[in-house]
Amino acid sequence: MLRLQAPLPDRYTTASPEEVVTMIQDAKSNLGDRLVILGHHYQRDEVIRWADAIGDSFKLARFAADNDRADSIVFCGVHFMAESADVLTSREQHVYLPDLNAGCSMADMANIEQVEDVWSDLGAVLDIDRVVPITYMNSSAALKAFVGFHGGAVCTSSNARAILDWALEKGDKVLFFPDQHLGRNTARAMGYTEADERLWNPHKDFGGLSERDVKEATFLLWKGHCSVHQRFRPEHIAAARANNPQVEIIVHPECAHDVVMLSDKVGSTERILDWADAAPLGAALAIGTEIHMVQRLAAAHPGKTITSLDPLICPCSTMFRIDGPHLAWTLENIVAGSPENRIVVDDHTIEWARVSLQRMLDIT
Repeated sequence: MLRLQAPLPDRYTTASPEEVVTMIQDAKSNLGDRLVILGHHYQRDEVIRWADAIGDSFKLARFAADNDRADSIVFCGVHFMAESADVLTSREQHVYLPDLNAGCSMADMANIEQVEDVWSDLGAVLDIDRVVPITYMNSSAALKAFVGFHGGAVCTSSNARAILDWALEKGDKVLFFPDQHLGRNTARAMGYTEADERLWNPHKDFGGLSERDVKEATFLLWKGHCSVHQRFRPEHIAAARANNPQVEIIVHPECAHDVVMLSDKVGSTERILDWADAAPLGAALAIGTEIHMVQRLAAAHPGKTITSLDPLICPCSTMFRIDGPHLAWTLENIVAGSPENRIVVDDHTIEWARVSLQRMLDIT
């Protein structure tokens, strides 16, 4: 999805790291309790050091919603995360994204026009009331609103199984987007097999499927993925075990199913953090998730050997767009009363996105 971020003024691009630190410190001090800076785990250290809260996207959005003092929320993450914060906070609170180009390739693999087209296609051959749409948290506010309006719910990587159990009590079939891997891994953990799923390709007529495919499937999985987590492959696991037979392989459920099947533990970002904390001194962990988080875990646990499962390193390129100069520019503009990059979700979308999010909370 195209988003246009204006180039930063020279004052920020030519500033030394020390000057950028001073800019951020001064602006943060000036704004005081009016400001909350949220930092996703995948952010650079130069950004995460300023965060008032660090976490995954939903945890951070709820943190912002629970803070009734701050009127400026600066979300150091990606676009869909800032949208979620705007959905959950009050109209008096304004959410800002330091770089508009910080999108999410996975979230951008499913847009509202495509999903509405799929819904229409399915309705032509199925009792659409028996199809439950489920969207991963890593999706636009428009898709969260879509599933809210059509009786579905949002899921996270930690509660996907509970949400899919609920969906299949409510209906016969799940349309799951935008991440095929989380959908597949969760379905397989529930006891379903490859025969129960079909991959819907939004770039092909009728998803590249037949009417029979659609009618036989329990899970229609959107052809989307995370560009970071899809990099991890079985050969990485084989190499890690060859290097150290005692290594524990921990991966995120956005990884492909063959990787998940070979791993020792599979869990959400927060679960990975917990497992790293709980590992005994001397433990060796090879972790399949974004490199900044892995490096931060390694630094926090010097008595453990924590490495990336992919030795070639796997940064989230869109998260990486947010840096110290962009954060300084954002904060100084708020101080000056001329803020930039406010993320605004319309009221209709907010209403139904909140329905889908509340549904998720009620289920879990």
